[in-house]
Amino acid sequence: MAQRDPYEVLGVSRNSSADEIKSAYRRLARKYHPDVNPDDPSAEDKFKEVTGAYEILSDPDKKARFDQFGTTEDMPQDPFFSGGGGNIGDLFEMFFGAAGGGQRRRTMAQDGSDLRLDVEVSLLEVIQGVTKEVKVTRASECSSCTGTGVEGGGQPQQCGTCQGMGAVSAVKNTFLGQVRTQTTCPKCQGSGFQITNPCKSCNGRGLKSEQETVSLKIPAGVSTGSTMHMPGHGDDGIRGGRPGDLYVVLHVQEDGPFVRDGQHLLTAWNISVAQAILGDEVMIDGVEGELELKIPAGVQPGQRLTLKGQGLPPIHGGKRGDLVVEMNVEIPKKVSETEAKLIREFAELRGERVPKHKEGPFGGLFGKKK
Repeated sequence: MAQRDPYEVLGVSRNSSADEIKSAYRRLARKYHPDVNPDDPSAEDKFKEVTGAYEILSDPDKKARFDQFGTTEDMPQDPFFSGGGGNIGDLFEMFFGAAGGGQRRRTMAQDGSDLRLDVEVSLLEVIQGVTKEVKVTRASECSSCTGTGVEGGGQPQQCGTCQGMGAVSAVKNTFLGQVRTQTTCPKCQGSGFQITNPCKSCNGRGLKSEQETVSLKIPAGVSTGSTMHMPGHGDDGIRGGRPGDLYVVLHVQEDGPFVRDGQHLLTAWNISVAQAILGDEVMIDGVEGELELKIPAGVQPGQRLTLKGQGLPPIHGGKRGDLVVEMNVEIPKKVSETEAKLIREFAELRGERVPKHKEGPFGGLFGKKK
């Protein structure tokens, strides 16, 4: 599938500055974010396309490659393909290794790995937004060797087996004649260099594990699975490689009396039979504190009452959802004889069927006489 022009995706020109590209990305990312478009299945694909375009144009190497070749994808491994700027030396090297186009030296630079961090946020923090200071364990450049892995900070030696190529060649006889093949250098494992005097502080890795404090500005309205991308906060690269990125995955705590349904919150509240019949005004628990709830007379078990605007906000700001309270009418399991008499009288006054009462050997359903 042909790669779509990232400039076209973001709606910017090839002469746009880095700030203009970033601004266009943020605008489109907000527009197509899946959390903002829960009813539009195509929004997620558009969001991914916008993010992919920005990853190309925000990376100087990928941007330069696209500007030159019109793609950032690897060129097809076809010796007769001529559309990617290849040369005859590449074709000879493909079939005959160093005998044709010559080997390329391995670069010693290695980019750092990306990291993932899971962070919990409360419902109150979802409503208000929050800044959290979190600890991230990451591989950081060793200060003793400045990341080279060599004691004292010197440079690694070129591998004598492969002469820094990272691969060794061998000639094999086939029915086509002699063919040169390449395999990973067994001495340096493909790195192209050797460290004969490893740094004692990092054991020659060039990196040491350390904890870094990262400030997370978590916006209001996030949900479980929302991910924050923090470029450059992953593991450090070595020997000139770029640092990796940090991906923070958020998890909203929902172990209290509230159940989340998008921007709405659901909860239950217990009331007595008298409250259900006559109605009442009570104070119930909300996320931010107590709230007044007016219970209408004649409310039914399971009936839901709504407190407008007491739910959660959308991810990019706006009107909050509602708090929905389900009425749980508590029916007494035992009543006294006096209470039973009043209930029968109540039924008679309303013209309803009066339940029959049979006194059992253990007092039936009635408790002690009041």
